[in-house]
Amino acid sequence: MNLQREFEERIGYQFQDKKLLAQALTHSSYANECHTGRLSDNERLEFLGDAVLELVSSEFLFKSFPEETEGEMTRLRASMVCEQTLSFCTRGLDLGRYLRLGKGEEQTGGRKRASVLSDALEAVIGAIYLDGGFANAKEFILKYILNDLEHKKLFFDSKTILQEVVQGNFSEELHYRMLREEGPDHNKRFIMEAMIGDTAYGQGEGRTKKAAEQEAAYQTLLRLKQQGL
Repeated sequence: MNLQREFEERIGYQFQDKKLLAQALTHSSYANECHTGRLSDNERLEFLGDAVLELVSSEFLFKSFPEETEGEMTRLRASMVCEQTLSFCTRGLDLGRYLRLGKGEEQTGGRKRASVLSDALEAVIGAIYLDGGFANAKEFILKYILNDLEHKKLFFDSKTILQEVVQGNFSEELHYRMLREEGPDHNKRFIMEAMIGDTAYGQGEGRTKKAAEQEAAYQTLLRLKQQGL
């Protein structure tokens, strides 16, 4: 089974136009290396998918939270569709496995890079929208992005939630320390650790310290949850 067909089975959607799926999974680095043209990568589909995602998530929030203000819904939507959260949503799909990347992007960890994964996810949404219409794109978004919101909220609000948990259950303070940074200046990776007092809990990595802290906080929350906190 080729990778595209495997991905279709994974997401539960069969493309009529296979070229759309191929384009959605093609990073600009691959298009550049293979000289397939600057319009053959997934950036235009990402642009379209971003708009579809914003509409579907806005409708979802409007119907799901009738008591929330415009400002609170805007904040929630921003958290739900930000780069880190969309990248988090791709973990269950193993989206990175199916991407076509250039050699340089591959070697520098592109299959796990939040920006690459979040852009590709939006491109897939755009491709489904063009191939099967709004209803199919909406179904995909509800199934893979707007599902299990309680768990997703634990991720995108992890630092705030962890701070509240620590203040309510520990006498020590929460802080983060950097374990190391890797890579050249244009492609930094930060590895951070969440500490409660002198005890290390979760680790996280990301292209920024903030992203790495968010992952570390999330992993800490999962650990504390297992301990019954």
